[in-house]
Amino acid sequence: MPGGACLEVEVRPPWPYRLPASGGGDAVMRVRRGIVTRLLHVDGAPVVVRAAQRRDGGVRLRADGELAENRQVAIERMRFALGVDDDYRPLYDRFRSDPLLGPAIRRRPWHRPRRRPWPWEALAWAVTKQLIESSRAAQIQRRMVFRWGSHAAGPDGATLRDVPTPELIAGCAPAELAAMDLAPARALALIRAAREVAKGRIDPADSAGDRRLLAIREIGPWTVQCLGLYGRGEPDSLPAGDLDFVKLVGRLAGLGRRATVGEVEEFFAPYAPHRGLAGSLILAAYHKAIASGPPLRLAA
Repeated sequence: MPGGACLEVEVRPPWPYRLPASGGGDAVMRVRRGIVTRLLHVDGAPVVVRAAQRRDGGVRLRADGELAENRQVAIERMRFALGVDDDYRPLYDRFRSDPLLGPAIRRRPWHRPRRRPWPWEALAWAVTKQLIESSRAAQIQRRMVFRWGSHAAGPDGATLRDVPTPELIAGCAPAELAAMDLAPARALALIRAAREVAKGRIDPADSAGDRRLLAIREIGPWTVQCLGLYGRGEPDSLPAGDLDFVKLVGRLAGLGRRATVGEVEEFFAPYAPHRGLAGSLILAAYHKAIASGPPLRLAA
């Protein structure tokens, strides 16, 4: 664990909330005995953030690191990633009578999109997930984390790891990323994106850089939409080309096939300016039904 003092913050979520039960597949965030632990680097300095939820629903976050300002930033980024401050009341009040979104929110009111603390992480991981299964993408991400990610000791002595920085990825050869099982074209795209970020020509946190990102071959709207939803928290950013969405809309719309990207966008258009958030909530509520195969019902 990084040396120095700690910062503790108590948060009362304004909407039903549960901490994630798992850390995801990239070996970065860890969840053990209900405690979420994540290593972040703020201006290159390590900070370990832990989050735990009390029985009354409140969430306590603790950051351990050398500098007070870094601890504060790390807490803010994890509050964003975990969604503890998100209030879905306005969304629910508007769509409570909607036959799809209303029941979806009531079924899983604690659901939050799996956001990343830093937009760069959302961008890099979106590139690794293009056109492949989530399980295979997670394997690639773990290999990258263990190969290039910084590490530090956690509170229990276990090693915590961080996502590789854009500077590190920018210095890689395409063959090195391809050796992680990343397709050669996407390896080159990730390196080019990392170079743009490392040199300050693109700030993933600012949508003004999206046009420059889209100019990189192999980076298209889906990647930028994932960056918007999971990296910047844009509620209207819908990754319409996601396999889960094309399957979901194909089922809900009774198409008898997978939907096209245009059909997904048309299906979720009524939920603007919250299409991405609505899509995430609906997908979470109906995910098991999609996998099991029976027809989906639009009522609660």
